Amino acid sequence: MGAVRDAVGRGLTRWRGAALPIVQSALSAGLAWVVATLLIGHEHPFFAPIAAVVCLGVSLGQRLRRVGELVVGVSVGVGVGDALISWIGSGPWQIALVVALAMSGAVLLDGGSIIALQAGSSAVLVATLLPPSAGGGFDRMIDALTGGLVGLAVAALLPANPVTVAQRQLKALTGALSGALRNIAAAIDEKDSVKAAGVLAELRTSQTAIDDYKAALQTGSEIAKIAPIRWRSKDELGRYQTAAGPVDYAIRNTRVLARRTMAALKADEQIPDGVAEVLVAYANAVDCLKKELEKGTTPQQTREAIKNAARPLTARRLGGDGFSSKVVLAQIRSVAVDLLQATGLSRAEAMEALPPLSPPAGSAGPAAGNEPVRDREDRSGHTQRP
Repeated sequence: MGAVRDAVGRGLTRWRGAALPIVQSALSAGLAWVVATLLIGHEHPFFAPIAAVVCLGVSLGQRLRRVGELVVGVSVGVGVGDALISWIGSGPWQIALVVALAMSGAVLLDGGSIIALQAGSSAVLVATLLPPSAGGGFDRMIDALTGGLVGLAVAALLPANPVTVAQRQLKALTGALSGALRNIAAAIDEKDSVKAAGVLAELRTSQTAIDDYKAALQTGSEIAKIAPIRWRSKDELGRYQTAAGPVDYAIRNTRVLARRTMAALKADEQIPDGVAEVLVAYANAVDCLKKELEKGTTPQQTREAIKNAARPLTARRLGGDGFSSKVVLAQIRSVAVDLLQATGLSRAEAMEALPPLSPPAGSAGPAAGNEPVRDREDRSGHTQRP
């Protein structure tokens, strides 16, 4: 019974997350049919509700482009269907030929998947359920445009909160980053290379969370453009967009950090004392970043927390007795630069805010320069920016 309750609970959670898009799609389909029948006067406007649902989609995103793709797709499909079915008749091979030609024509016009799929489905309807008739192609194109515009209107009048969409995805992303930083710190404290390897494995699956966050920002930006009641969300959404790229880079650099930590621990290299504490402080700063963005404030506390955490990273501390331990320290600095950029600083400002790598004049130390060493991941596709 417990497993059943858990499954039902997970299903209800998923449904609540998709409830608004479902309501938007259902309302758009009904309204599109009403508009096409009562206002335009079409007797069977099949394409109007279809276009409304496809335009919205449960996944959202790029609706303005979808309207154009729908109209073009329907036009191509109906045009090819009307031209050929009236000439060659209807049957299995005729349907196959019409669909192939309609989708091929759509692909030649545009690479969008919606155009090709809509052209194919429109050709099927013409070849099977909707026999060609005079003016039919034009009427169906109007139906597709009507459905798309109704879908856009519903999205504008009944929009999701773009900031909430971004918050939900950022929570997962920052949670993965702060958790990884804490686990790397624990691996260093415990001198456990297996734990570091586990962190690396988890981070290599983080691309989905990054992609989801960027898609959420794209969706939120679109909502803020077309929905009048969400226009005020643009500034707050802008802070999430500012953080997107740097947080992505921070995760990539943390992945290299985990890899080099694992290598250093396996080689029994001595990682300087205090590194684990710095990483825990970074993790706390990441949690602070999430909270400040949720409050809609400039992440000033996060900025100061990162500066304080990175203060020990001076030339004297960038020692280490092996290559991997030196890269660990350099990557810690790279993560600090990325997190400072996530708070709104430029890269130059972030570098300036950190202690200089160069030792004082006349003293021995690592090579001068503020740019940390960049390690490159293995050939599995995880590479660092130059």
